[in-house]
Amino acid sequence: MARAPAAKYRVTNKGMQPRASLIDPAFLAERIESALAPAVAEQKRMFGGITFLINGNMLCCASKSGLMVRVGAAANGEALASPFARPCLGAGRQMPGFIMVEPAGIESERDLRAWLALARVYVEALPPKGRSSPR
Repeated sequence: MARAPAAKYRVTNKGMQPRASLIDPAFLAERIESALAPAVAEQKRMFGGITFLINGNMLCCASKSGLMVRVGAAANGEALASPFARPCLGAGRQMPGFIMVEPAGIESERDLRAWLALARVYVEALPPKGRSSPR
């Protein structure tokens, strides 16, 4: 028996939203790296994707389901009001200050840069983290 095609929309707290598509994290990471230039961001494999850190603090993560950005608790409400943004869940619980942006919300370079700029405002104000020693 053939499976029914996936619905193109899903119901969210913002009404009907287009269902997220999956993207290539490596391609998104290249776009992020280009958008951040000349800022120096370290890359690490974390959260099932490629995570960018500035001064040891997480800025964002490129994953199959989109872009996770760290905007801080103060900007959380503003960020969630944007189309294609939803709370980021870790272990089934909402992670305050972290937003998941679906692929449709970062299709254009302008949108990607806007999300990264919002995250940089918060992350660049944080104190640098010391390097952890390898275990």
